[in-house]
Amino acid sequence: MKGIIKNPLYMNDLEILYNINNHLDKKAVDKAIELIQDWGIGSLEEKNNKFMEYLQNGINVNYWSNGKEESTYVKLIDYDNLDNNIFTVINQWTVVDNEIKIPDIVVFVNGFPLVVCELKSPSRENTDTSEAYNQLKKYMQVIPTLFNYNAFCVMSDMSISKAGTITASEDRFMEWKTTDGSYESTQWADFTTFFEGIFDKKRFIDILKNFIVYSIDSTTKIKILCAYHQYFAVNKAVKSTLKAIDSDHKAGVFWHTQGSGKSLSMVFYVNKLQKILQSPTFVVITDRNDLDDQLYSQFAKCSDFLRQTPKQATSMKNLKELLNDRKANGIFFSTMHKFDDYDGSLTDRNDVIVISDEAHRSQYGLEEKVDPKTGEIKIGAARKIHNALPNATFIGFTGTPISKTDRNTREVFGDYIDI
Repeated sequence: MKGIIKNPLYMNDLEILYNINNHLDKKAVDKAIELIQDWGIGSLEEKNNKFMEYLQNGINVNYWSNGKEESTYVKLIDYDNLDNNIFTVINQWTVVDNEIKIPDIVVFVNGFPLVVCELKSPSRENTDTSEAYNQLKKYMQVIPTLFNYNAFCVMSDMSISKAGTITASEDRFMEWKTTDGSYESTQWADFTTFFEGIFDKKRFIDILKNFIVYSIDSTTKIKILCAYHQYFAVNKAVKSTLKAIDSDHKAGVFWHTQGSGKSLSMVFYVNKLQKILQSPTFVVITDRNDLDDQLYSQFAKCSDFLRQTPKQATSMKNLKELLNDRKANGIFFSTMHKFDDYDGSLTDRNDVIVISDEAHRSQYGLEEKVDPKTGEIKIGAARKIHNALPNATFIGFTGTPISKTDRNTREVFGDYIDI
């Protein structure tokens, strides 16, 4: 069967693209449908990365109309109007590629096979989620066209259910332990909690647009699906930030333990907030050079997802230039110690959001103290940053709990957003 390709798209539903793009010339949608079926040469990761860009941001198409070339974006999903999309689940969907295979369940949105589920019976010995994972990897080899369009995969034996991406190793497939963000109803995610948690339509669409990212460097492309704790916490953080912008500018403290993907939570947070606020500027502050480099590196790998390239400030003068050379966008990194010898305001803009990493450790001190021996006025670290960014909104991220007696952190950032 090698070389025989069956289109894995569900063409009946694909017609919906004309409806959700009814303000556009039909030729633009025709061109978009042509592009999403003509992949050319490239690895599965490259093709899938391109499709995820299309899925999350729309397809930029050029087409001819009335004798001249036009350009526009065609949406593959209507993220603003949930009911304008068609959700289809098909059992035993036959795909012909290098071989003929029939995945157990395929979830389609607007004709695109976005999720492949492989199920194993709990009553059969020697079959479990590991067997399901191996089956999914086999499918990627023999029917790769199906996975050009894949958002994520699911493996389940009814007892254990986990989700992961096409680049994820088996141990990176994760459970989904809540349907509403109230942690955690069970120690392990039961079958119902998992499927209701991820496949609630509104949440599923939100995950597709805002919580799947390719982390790319010179040698690797790693596709990452958010964990359930990241999804719910980031949405809480976005909500608290929007509230803080219109009130006291204290967005709160985001505490997730070490190893929970805190830096990626920051990426998801920035990505979603910049869409809602229409291009705010972010200043990310760390208390050590090595942490600054690590965090900057994670954001740089996600530049395509964020649709802009982050920059590290070399000095306060450089940070001031970065902030004032533009009126929108920007993700800038700086270490705390750069603020030590700086007095005055970097910018009076009120659309700046300051993300403080390991907020409890060193970014304290809103007060000014007078040294009784020398008479010298000592200004707390937090006061220096607030003086430099007087109209900014502040959020703290930390991997360690803040003690009950620690009033300083709450003074600067506000209460816990999520634990």
